[in-house]
Amino acid sequence: MNPTNQFADLLTLMARLRTDCPWDAKQTNASLQKYAIEEVFELVDAIASDDKSTLATESIKGELGDVLLQVVFHAHLYDEQGRFDMADVIFTLQEKLIGRHPHVFNKENLTTDEDIRRRWDEIKALEAKDRPKRLLSDVKSGTALMYAQNLQKASATVGFDWENLGGVLDKLQEELGELQAELPRADFSYKADKLNQSQKDKIADELGDVLFVLANLARHLDVDAEMALQNANAKFKRRFAFVEKSLMAQAKTPKGSNLAQMNEYWEMAKADERH
Repeated sequence: MNPTNQFADLLTLMARLRTDCPWDAKQTNASLQKYAIEEVFELVDAIASDDKSTLATESIKGELGDVLLQVVFHAHLYDEQGRFDMADVIFTLQEKLIGRHPHVFNKENLTTDEDIRRRWDEIKALEAKDRPKRLLSDVKSGTALMYAQNLQKASATVGFDWENLGGVLDKLQEELGELQAELPRADFSYKADKLNQSQKDKIADELGDVLFVLANLARHLDVDAEMALQNANAKFKRRFAFVEKSLMAQAKTPKGSNLAQMNEYWEMAKADERH
């Protein structure tokens, strides 16, 4: 298949849906926002769960298509408003990629990943120099975890950061202590539904601080916090699927089993992953 022809056919299909499908016809850029977010997360989940099987391959291909649909749909709506069309989107992307890769297109001598990332950030700053803003006003949001890491990265550019990993670890211990101090009893033998709203609010505030520091810890370790958690989610799903499958082989279900039985299969799943 010719990708150029396929893409042109997709644009034609989008226009047809916009005129002939009642649901597509009533959509706006605002109404589609939640679908754009959902589709991106479904793609990330499919990639994180990739086991190289035919089913996984088809899943990733389908999710990539769903994300592409969002791009095409939004561009078509803006085209209807007379603001820009899909060709403008592609041209803008091409110009950005060429401009931010001087080591490829202008033969600048950038040999390390650090040099390339530093130059990328410098070029981004030059592109934005005529837009007055405060330091954190242009930080991309994304998920809460991504936003936390991006905020910390931005503030670090002006020196508002710990000098080394030790400072982050000390802060983490401090925040964990503050969280524990808000818990009603030291033996932790209670359920959350026994807490009043004031207690829950204080705990949520301290837990947020812990999560924020964990995101910063990931940044200091040069780890993408969002991807680390996505991978952990995929790992949990994979291991629990093994637990369910093992129980089904004995005509059992998780609900009809005790924790000890499920933990036994969980440990087996962990052991299998290490081989």
